[in-house]
Amino acid sequence: MIRGVFHHQEAGLKREDCSPVTVFKALSDGLRLAALLLIREQKELCVCELTEAFDVSQPKVSRHLAALREAGLVETERRGQWIYYSVNPQLSDWVTRVLDETAQNNKALIETPMAKLQAMAERPAPQCP
Repeated sequence: MIRGVFHHQEAGLKREDCSPVTVFKALSDGLRLAALLLIREQKELCVCELTEAFDVSQPKVSRHLAALREAGLVETERRGQWIYYSVNPQLSDWVTRVLDETAQNNKALIETPMAKLQAMAERPAPQCP
């Protein structure tokens, strides 16, 4: 732990641990899939950014992000009171390929959220306000 920064990685997730049922169940919800693709595109996003991008409540975004985290698809980093999400770098190669193909062939999934994110006033630089 480094002064106010807590890095969390799913306990013991290894490349071979990704169950197709777990992965596809997590991605079966449109908001979760779009959020993961947006996180993938932006490298890292805070809950407040995702709330703005998808125009949904913070509890709803947090609930969906928790499902992605439980499936091992994202990892988190706490900075003060805010949690930032990024794609888990330990994903199996097949999962990474699925995400890459999905992103390349379904750009419309994140067009509107990306525009809202880019238009976000006072977008957090190092951390949310």
